[in-house]
Amino acid sequence: MAKIIPFKALQYSTSRVPIQDVVTQPYDKISKEMQQRYYDLHPNNLVRILLGKSEPHDNSEDSVYTRAAKHLAHWRKDGVIEESERPSLFAYFQKFKTPGTDEVLVRKGFVCLLRLEDYAKQIVFPHERTMKGPKKDRLELLRHTRTHFGQVLLMYSDKDEQIDLLLEEIATIPAEMVVLDEHEVEHSVWRISDANQIKVIQSAMADRKVLIADGHHRYETALAFRDEMRKSESESGCESHEWLMTTMVNMESKGVAILPTHRVLSGLPAYEFSSLIDLASEYFEMLEVSDLESIESGLTSHGKERPTIGLCSEGVEHCLLLKLRSDVELPALLPTMSEQQVQLDVVILHQLILDKCLGVSERDAVDGKYLSYERGLDKAVRRVRSQDAQLAFLLNPTRMDQVREIAFRGEVLPQKSTDFFPKVLSGFTMYSVD
Repeated sequence: MAKIIPFKALQYSTSRVPIQDVVTQPYDKISKEMQQRYYDLHPNNLVRILLGKSEPHDNSEDSVYTRAAKHLAHWRKDGVIEESERPSLFAYFQKFKTPGTDEVLVRKGFVCLLRLEDYAKQIVFPHERTMKGPKKDRLELLRHTRTHFGQVLLMYSDKDEQIDLLLEEIATIPAEMVVLDEHEVEHSVWRISDANQIKVIQSAMADRKVLIADGHHRYETALAFRDEMRKSESESGCESHEWLMTTMVNMESKGVAILPTHRVLSGLPAYEFSSLIDLASEYFEMLEVSDLESIESGLTSHGKERPTIGLCSEGVEHCLLLKLRSDVELPALLPTMSEQQVQLDVVILHQLILDKCLGVSERDAVDGKYLSYERGLDKAVRRVRSQDAQLAFLLNPTRMDQVREIAFRGEVLPQKSTDFFPKVLSGFTMYSVD
């Protein structure tokens, strides 16, 4: 079902540039501060292509997209970026500590080209909706550079870990590239050019469905570009635009980590803590907690029994754990949602608390009205304590099995339901559709 192939990657020449100074986080994770730091780090840092700086004089002739194309052309001409001699796959391991813990995990994946498939074919499954703005931006970059610079992160299911075992064998020799990123994640890459090893991986993937973990906008951008190329190059016989560079990871492996994304609310008109508690008590039991450690442990322990959400409010010294009452019938309260969706903590938060108790609609959430997001529980609480926000709602992470079940049913999760960690770096390998 999922067709994958090796490819002649474009890669930085490690004899010309230090790889740790030129790779970046994915474009949508690069803040203004990170962008400047990448600019300062090295003149050939990928950020100049991936997310270049806008200039006051920008126009159709001179823009972030035209400058990106010029950078790429110059770097290839100068030998800073070179094309691999042989088509290859790449083993890609990421060693990291789950944020907030001392647990060390290794996420094992491989980089390949995946044949682009429309969602309707049920080979590639999304788990969240996309927005027009990011897709328009990425499509312009792809049109100008005709190159993919980062991999879309995809998950497949393999309980026997056939591919993982092969990747572990490949990783017994020193890696071709190793980078320690700003989040203390160690990224290691090995080239896979052996025909037999490639055949084993291709055969193991032949009957797999895949789920997009990170990179929905880039996947749909690649689909749009493919459709454009089919029209303009219908008689050329070229199929390079039919493929997308991806990192494949076994969703059954222990190295898969999903972090929670906490909700922080500001600017709510006429907000009163007592009124919120009165309304929420119809659905939740209230458990008082005093510190961050108690919130984290309480979310974990009570969340194993029933959906549980943390609450921190301005003007209130203690925090609360809102544990779903045992007599609440979610299917009756949320009749338009599937049985699988209504069990998600993030759905319960948005539908029962934000909507019914605070009047914050799903449209408000999508538009970012009142609502912002924090990865760190401590940061979310700190914003309330420093009076930068009125409320923080603290969540347990969505589980991989929940994401899989909902996505493979053809449904999607609410916005910001998952945060797959760590992110796949851009710049280790690149794929030119030319």
